[in-house]
Amino acid sequence: MSRVVRRLGISYKRGRCRVYSPDPDYVAKLRDIQVLVGRPQADAGSQIALFQDEFTYYRQPTVAPAYESVGKEQPKAELSHKSNQHWRVVAELDARSGRVIYDQGKIIGVKELVRHYVRVCAHYPDTTIYIVQDNWPIHFHPYVLAALEPQHFKWPLHLPASWTKSPSSPSPKWEQLKLPIQLVPLPTYASWANPIEKLWRKLKQEELHLHRHADDWDQLKRTVATFLDRFADDSPDLLRYVGLADRTMLYRGLDAQLPLPLHYGTN
Repeated sequence: MSRVVRRLGISYKRGRCRVYSPDPDYVAKLRDIQVLVGRPQADAGSQIALFQDEFTYYRQPTVAPAYESVGKEQPKAELSHKSNQHWRVVAELDARSGRVIYDQGKIIGVKELVRHYVRVCAHYPDTTIYIVQDNWPIHFHPYVLAALEPQHFKWPLHLPASWTKSPSSPSPKWEQLKLPIQLVPLPTYASWANPIEKLWRKLKQEELHLHRHADDWDQLKRTVATFLDRFADDSPDLLRYVGLADRTMLYRGLDAQLPLPLHYGTN
């Protein structure tokens, strides 16, 4: 049988997860983001594009390949006997400079997201901030939107019906914020279209896989903070790593399919 499969050009391979975005506006949405991010700084004026995402990490280390001495010895993920706690990060990646703005906490919910947006705006005074993000419903919660300036969504949003019938109202303090943020949804189920996902990959490879802090939860959180603090200022190296060193090349494989661009900043 082994000789037969070799003659047929068949080999035994590990499978990979794969999902196609079901978004009917997939290509057009990427084109909008491509135009927004690729604008020269002189044309962008007082506007900035940020890629946002949330990330969860755990007390217990993850198992991954690593260098080890030749022989029977293997890299080990030393597990704790304590429960596998989790911690959340929300962050923005500046598509122009590589700066990363982040917050950590046990929960990233509506309140935490609004507080985080206030911090983001403090980094970009007198600037309209376009935040490119996935379709996690919390991003578009009515209370979050109440804290932002009026939104101009080109594409329909699919949100829980109960949100439109909520008996409570957002805090008046939030409604007074009017944060200069415009939300730009990515296509649904298209995490590969968000360059900040590569920052999470780098974090896992350098700090979380096989980490040695399973019995020191606070130290693990400090380790993640130290990693992210490396990108508190402009970071050309990070831009190269995530594929934004030349922003005009973003989603370049779709160029033949993309329609005419949408010009941002006209609303």
